[in-house]
Amino acid sequence: MKTALPLVDFAELADRYDVFFLDQFGVLRDDVQPYPGAAEALLALKERGKIVVILSNSGRSSDFNAKRFVKLGFDASSFDHFITSGEVAFSILAEAMARGAIRRSFVISSDGDDEVSQRLGLEATDVAGDADVVVISGSQAERISLDRYRDMLRPAARRGVPCYCTNPDLYKLVQGGQAPGAGMIANLYEELGGKVVRIGKPYPEIYAFALSKVEGHGKVVCVGDSLDHDIAGAAGAGLDSVLVLTGLQQGTTGETIAVTSAALGVRPTFLMHRFAK
Repeated sequence: MKTALPLVDFAELADRYDVFFLDQFGVLRDDVQPYPGAAEALLALKERGKIVVILSNSGRSSDFNAKRFVKLGFDASSFDHFITSGEVAFSILAEAMARGAIRRSFVISSDGDDEVSQRLGLEATDVAGDADVVVISGSQAERISLDRYRDMLRPAARRGVPCYCTNPDLYKLVQGGQAPGAGMIANLYEELGGKVVRIGKPYPEIYAFALSKVEGHGKVVCVGDSLDHDIAGAAGAGLDSVLVLTGLQQGTTGETIAVTSAALGVRPTFLMHRFAK
């Protein structure tokens, strides 16, 4: 049985693959700024004629994320597509609205935004029990306790209000550390008896959407910092994957990752110290 996970460097990775699905947080940037060498690495991929897709579990739109990404210092020419779980969720929620009466939304987000609901023309409510749909697009668990989130959501779960989690990440990067993410809050909703539709990595819809953009362009690899999301999602889509030792894996050893991979039943194709030349 395989135990050791092979290391790959940037040059070998660029030689092996034609299309790169790259996670945003934990691979290219933290919650404040780009990682050293990440912006240059993206440009180097484009210079080699590669297709670069930023594939992010963000509840915000692709356009919002792309503009923020460039403001951080990444070159707008260094990526071909910016695809977010929020963008895919918009399409799925629009279809759900066409099938039923959804007028009011209760939104939990990282910074008070309700972009998806606004784009859909939904009326916002501050009381979860009054909503027709709950949208969990982010988390402020570094300031708001999970117990408080549980109390907020309990009335909606009791009423059977459907919930859409547009960012399934269990943890988020905060000031060099971690805090519970939107996916953890979605788990709370299920514990309360509610039903949750999760949109984003590792679920198939976001991969189908991304693959539709790069059909016929060659061999695809997914690069991420989460075994649960990036690596599991790549495996489900039948794609090779690289786990970087930054972000959620900062300070983690290859041996520990091998053990965790075996326990989860997911295995990255390669490990990489960091995504840089």
